Amino acid sequence: LQIRCMLNIWGVILYLRLPWITAQAGIALTWLIILMSVTVTTITGLSISAISTNGKVKSGGTYFLISRSLGPELGGSIGLIFAFANAVAVAMHTVGFAETVRDLLQEYNSLIVDPTNDIRIIGVVTVTVLLGISLAGMEWEAKAQVLFFLVILVSFINYLVGTVIPATAEKQSKGFFSYRADIFAQNFVPNWRGPEGTFFGLFSIFFPSATGILAGANISGDLKDPAVAIPKGTLMAIFWTTVSYLVISATIGACVVRDASGSLNDTVVAGALGCEGLACGLGWNFTECAQKQSCRYGLSNYYQSMSMVSGFGPLITAGIFGATLSSALACLVSAPKVFQCLCKDQLYPLIGFFGKGYGKNSEPIRGYILTYAIAVGFILIAELNSIAPIISNFFLCSYALINFSCFHASITNSPGWRPSFRYYSKWAALFGATVSVVIMFLLTWWAALIAFGIVIFLLGYVLYKKPDVNWGSSVQASSYNLALNYSVGLSEVDEHVKNYRQALLPPQCLVLTGPPNFRPALVDFVGTFTKNLSLMICGNVLIGSRKQKMPESRLTSEGHTKWLIKRKIKAFYTDVVAEDLRSGVQILIQASGLGKMRPNILALGYKRNWQTAHPQTVEDYVGILHDAFDFKYGVCLMRMKEGLDISRMMQAHMDPDALVAGQQASTVFQTGQGKKTIDIYWLFDDGGLTLLIPYLLGRKKRWGKCKIRVFVGGQINRMDDERKADWPHFPRTAEAAWAPLGDAVCLFCSIRRFDDLIAPFRLNDGFKDEAVVNEMRHDCPWKISDEEVNKNRAKSLRQVRLNEILLDYSRDAALIAITLPIGRKGRCPSSLYMAWLETLSQDLRPPVILTRGNQENVLTFYCQ
Repeated sequence: LQIRCMLNIWGVILYLRLPWITAQAGIALTWLIILMSVTVTTITGLSISAISTNGKVKSGGTYFLISRSLGPELGGSIGLIFAFANAVAVAMHTVGFAETVRDLLQEYNSLIVDPTNDIRIIGVVTVTVLLGISLAGMEWEAKAQVLFFLVILVSFINYLVGTVIPATAEKQSKGFFSYRADIFAQNFVPNWRGPEGTFFGLFSIFFPSATGILAGANISGDLKDPAVAIPKGTLMAIFWTTVSYLVISATIGACVVRDASGSLNDTVVAGALGCEGLACGLGWNFTECAQKQSCRYGLSNYYQSMSMVSGFGPLITAGIFGATLSSALACLVSAPKVFQCLCKDQLYPLIGFFGKGYGKNSEPIRGYILTYAIAVGFILIAELNSIAPIISNFFLCSYALINFSCFHASITNSPGWRPSFRYYSKWAALFGATVSVVIMFLLTWWAALIAFGIVIFLLGYVLYKKPDVNWGSSVQASSYNLALNYSVGLSEVDEHVKNYRQALLPPQCLVLTGPPNFRPALVDFVGTFTKNLSLMICGNVLIGSRKQKMPESRLTSEGHTKWLIKRKIKAFYTDVVAEDLRSGVQILIQASGLGKMRPNILALGYKRNWQTAHPQTVEDYVGILHDAFDFKYGVCLMRMKEGLDISRMMQAHMDPDALVAGQQASTVFQTGQGKKTIDIYWLFDDGGLTLLIPYLLGRKKRWGKCKIRVFVGGQINRMDDERKADWPHFPRTAEAAWAPLGDAVCLFCSIRRFDDLIAPFRLNDGFKDEAVVNEMRHDCPWKISDEEVNKNRAKSLRQVRLNEILLDYSRDAALIAITLPIGRKGRCPSSLYMAWLETLSQDLRPPVILTRGNQENVLTFYCQ
């Protein structure tokens, strides 16, 4: 792995541009450029070492490391562009090789066609040969890399030997004088020339030579122990390549002057008049070409200075061939491996075809062919300077994300972040990420914008599609930490009526749905006005023994949550095991929520079968309403003409997969309501909850065209002046209709209907002894005595009259919201109370919402 990384770091820049950069920037600033570049790569190397030792590393290299650390959103985007960048890098290195061969052909006047087409021909032939080596398998590819490595080492030794060999007259005419302190001193300081003659201009040219550190990580799936090999190999490769850059810069800067003519006739006697420059003291006069800037040789003018200095020039050419071909081969292997892993994760459409593996090592042959096609396409451009900037920015983008991954995983303090490699710093990783982004824009700002644009587009696609993957990323840990910190922080914030959260502070609802898919209308109704606004918890009481019901709870809980997600309901699901419904609801009411993120409204469906159900279940149902008020909850009770429970149409017990795969039931709350009305009957001042919920519903798109109408009991002037003054500010009520409820007498048939409704539940105790009556009441507390009928006669007639008004005014409304009547605890039997609710809401076609606050103020005019 160390050899692979070193080969990918070494490249054309080392041989053809490093001497020229030394002449421009001087030895001191060249070392600074090298060390700045190495700082970024070293920090990235430390980060990738930490990430790769934080668990099992599979195939996919950089993509696998980033995606499993930051999640599929960023991992997928960087994986795709990194695979593409490696494919284009094959073309870049191949074009560099082809240019060198073309120059040799030009030197001997042996061009095949012309300079540009020769690059294309040589490049295509070369990449085809490299493809054959790659398809032969990793063993052949590894042997080829070893061969290239040996060639480069020999070329280095050849160069170093050449620096100590006494310079011949020919080499002296080209500016080489062996090691001299005065040459070193002159080349130690900068001498800027040309349009690239700036520090950052030279930095942008050199930096691509420091990349390539991910070559080892990209073949992580082929390593026996990647957690050990990646840190050791990557960091050692960075160290030795850095040493080679520093040594070559210092040695060539101590041997070669900046300007030389190359003419053997430019000798001069030492100290001659009219001769300027360091070479005059060495017997050579390069003054004329230096002043005219027409010198062909010297560090500032001759790119092949290393070849000229070396003991045997063709070995340097062989080194150039080895560096370019090894880098091209490494990229040709890396790109398909990364792309194969990306294909298997199925984050993007239409790419799965290329993920198929062949042979015992699952070689991505289709990926190799795709990489080859991309490389050939860019080789045909035949212009190295047009290809390099985008590639460098894509690699830097990867470096930035790798460093950010390390920082993010560290800063979240997730228990899952425990790398065995300890020599890293989260702040150094953040610095590396920031510097990488800055360098991207310093190199080529438009290429940086293109890279970021592609990342953002791919990120947006994955965020929109929400792939079903769970890799335990640091983003998930960060989300948990943020949620926890904000939840704790809410405890320090005083409540206010404008926020309406905890004390009735938008409404936070505990919804008694049972299994949510059994009552989709109730789920949709509450989900509509709480979405992106407040808390919603779907509660389910499993009635029975804990031993019997706990397995069912574990089996179905995940399925119910997935059902809510598929229905796009932003809610939590929770269930409890209890001996009876009321006990279970009491547990939910007391235990649901976290800190100030606790429900403040109990939402439930209307019990349609109360007349035929066991009386004790009715008693428990009404008791649940009283319990809610006792615990300072508001109550929202929903009735629909067709009912809420659709469990009869569904399989009673469904496994989680079948639950999610099943067809979703459609409800009225999923369709647009057009220009209908939302009718509010505000009968009692309960803090304003009866007004608030319809208002929140009206803010949603499907209900936005509905006109809100508010009906109040008695006359409008009964409202105090402050509320009337504030009322015009109630949203969407510019067209609101005020219609006071009259005091007309109920129709006889309606009264008779109510009497018939309660008849089966009466004690008929008018002529019975008190002892007998008490005994009957003890055995049947839901029964209605004659005294209770008489005492509650006015309330009963009020419900009858309200139903008549509802039928007159709101028959065609989209929704009816009414203040929920309350029966005094212990003085109103459950059967009488249910008769009130039945009478009030019967025969109405629109959904009916019966709401009652807990006397906590939820409208802003209460706090003016």
